[in-house]
Amino acid sequence: MSDRGAPDEPTETGYAVELRDVVKRYPSGGGEPVVALDGVDFAVRPGEFVAVVGPSGSGKSTLLNVLGLLDDPTAGRRLLDGTDVTNLSVAGRTRARKESIGFVFQDFHLLPTLTAVENVAMPTAFDPGDATDRAADLLGRFGLGDRLDHEPTELSGGQKQRVAIARALINEPAVLLADEPTGNLDTETGEAILGEFERVKAEGVAVVAVTHDPLVEEYADRVVDLTDGVLTGGLPDGLGSETRSEPNRERDARRIARGDG
Repeated sequence: MSDRGAPDEPTETGYAVELRDVVKRYPSGGGEPVVALDGVDFAVRPGEFVAVVGPSGSGKSTLLNVLGLLDDPTAGRRLLDGTDVTNLSVAGRTRARKESIGFVFQDFHLLPTLTAVENVAMPTAFDPGDATDRAADLLGRFGLGDRLDHEPTELSGGQKQRVAIARALINEPAVLLADEPTGNLDTETGEAILGEFERVKAEGVAVVAVTHDPLVEEYADRVVDLTDGVLTGGLPDGLGSETRSEPNRERDARRIARGDG
């Protein structure tokens, strides 16, 4: 791979993030390499919420890391907002992540000595200006306006996850990647978090969540399955996220029956 610091010119695919025939192999200590992703085609449109499901060890975390520019594919192409970012240098990947990608982790990854507002503003620490007001606005939007000065030990699990989502959005990313976002939460709190994801996608952000939680599937526009590195249903149907598969329509019916809209 080349060590380019700038991405290629945009190709105008209409996708927020895209993988084309991506392969990811890991060395296995002298034996055959482990194939974590095997010819994966995957794309998400702006404002679409996609859930990635599959058994443990199927490659879901690898998929998220490749999408988030934390790990490079062994082969294939990776595009961000229609621009090829496959061969970016380390500095280029860091810059692209900061500008376009937000991460939400199962274990929150909040700094224990910082307040909620300081945790949210942290990704902007080396930027010009002060992001405290924007961080406070985001927390207020998520119902935490009265928790700005609380440290993580003073927050519930759901409140911590909201802080983590606000932190992921502080740089106004085009793509939000979530790793088991409801894994440590009760059902009621999980539904509240997924409601926040729906609000984010309504603003045009593409949301990708790796999950074992059936509740996440109910809220997703599309559910794709990753098993042994092979992805099924990775490309959207039709022209937009409004085209939903039969299983997703069934999930919508269950949500309506529950009174979730």
